[in-house]
Amino acid sequence: MTGVDLDALRQQWVGEVFDLTTFTIDADKMVAWAEAVGETDPRFLDPTHDDFQAHPNFTTHCLSGRVLPEDFPQIGGPRGIDGGKAVEIHRPIRAGDELRASTTIADIYDKTGRSGTMVFIVQRMSFVNQRDEPVATVDWRMIRND
Repeated sequence: MTGVDLDALRQQWVGEVFDLTTFTIDADKMVAWAEAVGETDPRFLDPTHDDFQAHPNFTTHCLSGRVLPEDFPQIGGPRGIDGGKAVEIHRPIRAGDELRASTTIADIYDKTGRSGTMVFIVQRMSFVNQRDEPVATVDWRMIRND
């Protein structure tokens, strides 16, 4: 990659919170998401179920206001490629929960393949509920290349 010092980028940006946002969890949206991903378990589809909760990957659709920090340097083209998501569930998300999400850069690394060097920027959203209990962590890998 041309002129990108990944060590300096990691030192400056990894762990810095660059966005905060809140989400009110709606039962209808929870059901719609579960249906959209093909879920059949009633605890994700039936709001009257004793253990009704959001599908484990529900938080992947919760987007913050920013993808990268405001002053983050341009790497590659103006857009990135979605390199996949990883979701860690800490406790169930329930209808009516008020989630607060903080967004950080969790890692920056490169890989070289047939198409050249690609830089992976891992954005992490950490979600807590209204009781300050962690409920989920979502890592999203954005791929940038020249």
